[in-house]
Amino acid sequence: MSIQGAGRVWRRLDVTVRDLPLGILFLVVSVLPGLRGHGTEVGDLPTRPFDALAVVTLALECLPLAVRRRWPAVCLALVTCGFALDQLRGYHSAAGTALPIVLISAGSHLEHRRRATVVLLTVAYVPLAIALSHLGSGGETPAEFVTFYLVLALAWGAGAWLRATRLAEAERRERVAAETRTAERAQLARELHDVVTHHVTAMVVQAEAARYLTAAPERLEQSLTAVSDTGRRAITDLRHLLDLLNPDHGPGTGPGHGTGATEAKEPRIPAVGRVLTLVEQTRRAGQPVDFTEQGTPPASTGSADLVAYRVVQEALTNALKYAHGSRTSVQVRHGEREITVEVSTDGTGSHSAAAVGSGRGLAGLRERIGVLGGDFHAGSGTDGGFTVRARIPVGGTS
Repeated sequence: MSIQGAGRVWRRLDVTVRDLPLGILFLVVSVLPGLRGHGTEVGDLPTRPFDALAVVTLALECLPLAVRRRWPAVCLALVTCGFALDQLRGYHSAAGTALPIVLISAGSHLEHRRRATVVLLTVAYVPLAIALSHLGSGGETPAEFVTFYLVLALAWGAGAWLRATRLAEAERRERVAAETRTAERAQLARELHDVVTHHVTAMVVQAEAARYLTAAPERLEQSLTAVSDTGRRAITDLRHLLDLLNPDHGPGTGPGHGTGATEAKEPRIPAVGRVLTLVEQTRRAGQPVDFTEQGTPPASTGSADLVAYRVVQEALTNALKYAHGSRTSVQVRHGEREITVEVSTDGTGSHSAAAVGSGRGLAGLRERIGVLGGDFHAGSGTDGGFTVRARIPVGGTS
């Protein structure tokens, strides 16, 4: 088994099992002949040889380390009692070193009654120091007892600092996750706006025109077919967008999937090459559109091709809504480092029945292109027309 594999197996073990070896290590070290009586010594008591009570003392000081993270309060209470017994009996075992480790662990993992724990330990230390001073030979000064207390307080403070650092990191991750979710919701809102507004606008315009074609059945059928095609295309785009929310839900898994087999084979993300499809759809809605595409798209464009597609989609939607019948020009130029899009209308058309908007589309495009480091401009010209220009760097993500 590799080191990484062993590490994964170790991390899957219960935290008590992972902490038990530390307690066993302290216990083994404490009973080694060469280390007996050479542990932590508070007060000035003579060192006593190990006896039967020493076994209980070592067990209290070492074995609770197995639950130092699972039950930090229990671990701290047991180890503290063991340490007090160790010092009062004069064993001075190496297991006494476990007390600062337990204080660090408790300071880091104890969740409730933290201040009460500190007060209780402080109060308990006072009679222990007095008892050790009376039982000893008087060589230990009050300053030395205070110094040892400060060492223990420092260990608790180190654990509290670790806890504060961990909580701050958890809060930071939660804040980043919340910001990410907000950004994703905003992006989904933009995508839904682009998809729904464009297709529904085209359908409204086509249906409005069909009302006047009852005397020309062949043109009426053509117009209704365009409405039907636009509706199917809207369903396909919405399915692709919703698949981003649930990637495991592939085409053909839901009700009615048999009717969308053709659309399900289309790419999930519209590419610049599909701009021509937008142009043809807009033409069928009664909007004269001239389309020019220059250059060859690079092999990898990041999200620039999608943003360029959305620019053309939003501009053509606005042309249908606010300048229906105006001659519209779409120019797409591919460079090595950027894609340039320009869509302009001459402003001679009329408003359609779908000419209701909030300006969210253009604002969203300006924001997305700004994230990529590009430029976006949309405004009216002196002749009453409207022009949308965008320069989109290639290779970024939005």
